[in-house]
Amino acid sequence: MSEISGKVSPKHTGFSPITSAQSRIHEIATAASGIRAIDAKVAGTDDEGLLAEIGYKQELKRRFSTFQIFGIAYSIMGILPSVASLLGTALTAGPAGAIWSWVVSSAFILTIGIAMSELASAIPTSGGLYYWTFYYAPEGWRVPLSFVIGLSNTMALCSGAVSVFYGNAEEILAAVYLTKNGDFDITAGKTYGVFAGCVITGALVTCLSSKNVALLQSVSSICHTGLLVLFFIALPIGTKVNRGEFNHRGFIFGEVQNWSDWPIGWQFCLSFMTAVWTIGSFDSCVHMSEEAKNASYGVPIGICSSITVCGFLGFFILICTVACMNPDVEAVLGTDTGFPMAQVIYDSLGNHWAIAFMSLMAACQWLMGSSLVTAASRQIWAFARDDGLPFCNIVKVVNKKLKVPIRAVILACLISLAIGCLCLAGSAAANALFSLGVLGNYLAWCTPVFLKLTYGKHKFTPGTFYLGPVLSPIVGWICCAWGVFIMILVCFPATKEVDKTDMNYCIVITGGVWILSIIFFFTYKYKYYHGPKTNLNDETIEEDSSAENVPYPSDEKV
Repeated sequence: MSEISGKVSPKHTGFSPITSAQSRIHEIATAASGIRAIDAKVAGTDDEGLLAEIGYKQELKRRFSTFQIFGIAYSIMGILPSVASLLGTALTAGPAGAIWSWVVSSAFILTIGIAMSELASAIPTSGGLYYWTFYYAPEGWRVPLSFVIGLSNTMALCSGAVSVFYGNAEEILAAVYLTKNGDFDITAGKTYGVFAGCVITGALVTCLSSKNVALLQSVSSICHTGLLVLFFIALPIGTKVNRGEFNHRGFIFGEVQNWSDWPIGWQFCLSFMTAVWTIGSFDSCVHMSEEAKNASYGVPIGICSSITVCGFLGFFILICTVACMNPDVEAVLGTDTGFPMAQVIYDSLGNHWAIAFMSLMAACQWLMGSSLVTAASRQIWAFARDDGLPFCNIVKVVNKKLKVPIRAVILACLISLAIGCLCLAGSAAANALFSLGVLGNYLAWCTPVFLKLTYGKHKFTPGTFYLGPVLSPIVGWICCAWGVFIMILVCFPATKEVDKTDMNYCIVITGGVWILSIIFFFTYKYKYYHGPKTNLNDETIEEDSSAENVPYPSDEKV
């Protein structure tokens, strides 16, 4: 419909944005939904007006520059600490397997970022993934699909924070182990205690004013980059001084090994997880859309640039690591520290440098976790704003002084602490922490892309970031195919011979959440969740209506 005729009921349609002559949008929604697509090429210069067109009032402060939007994704990826956390997974395919599996997977991950950037540029909102799912899905499925994607994305972000802080705890305990020269037992209880401390302190930092949280992303980006520069300088020098030579080129780029009982080809694929887990949570840029300046431009730039930069940096980190490591891969994987990167640094630089590096990496990984709690809290807040969570009226409240959704931060913290209890159940359950966020996120990322390519392709109005009518669908289909493959891959255990100690509990936990969310929706939540809805109050709508002489939502259907 080209004009709103009559009045729209948020109760019946799920979402009813007002019109605005200021941003001159192109309306392409069906009469049953009342949702509008946004022409960001026109409206992108007015963030608050564009958000009003989407249907929300501005509640958070727009403090984040394009660099700081890039910074939150770059900080969450935390390239050196993240690669260090999963170096053991990478090396199970040997030194060359670690490098080339990274190259292949990072290239495919970029297709997801590009496809997501097109969606974010067209409709930039903090609840992007479940919003886009609702918008592009078929009429009969849009509400339940939106609900499942919203919960899946919420769980994935909290699980991602858990895996980051769990790796953080491992780094801290590895540094303690080295400090005490091995006279220290690393137990599940100690790991959880350190993990809980990291989560709580990260949540406290997230509760600062949005100005300081935005500044934290710049500080975090500088810290990660400084640590990376130190790593590239110190590790080769230490290796040259202590060992006299680096590993040869054939070992670095041609030695594909297999340190599992899977066939070598499949083990190579399992090593994709290093890049898949590291170059993840770039959707955090989407969740900061309502705090970003020029969101329709800055959010896509943040997504694509963070993936590209971390892809290249990870490639060089792995080259540097396998060039300097002990060529006995089995010894590195079986290190008593429980952290292969700590062993690599110890072998090249000695005990004191290893302690220093592990301490610095632990500090940077804590910054990663804090950034991820920030992104998770914004997703929780946005989903609660649309009545998608239990106790949503409590959770969606924004602190008027700090302009921060503190209650959403607290809920993100509590969910993370609960999921983190898996580390008390043994190593297999603890390893599932690194897969939970991946499985939930890939479903949430790929679903709206698939819907845009199929049922909703006639609704899509490009924003400032768009590949064009030829390249855009090609990249989108590659993104969906890669997403399906990774969702299957991430459910496989580390070994073929599986028992209760080697089981990959990822599919059990994530699948359980999906099933329970569907049951919860159809038995209860369907009464309250009708998809994204406007929170523009009557006063705001009336002011805009009287100023521009346009209709606004009320209690009648279209």
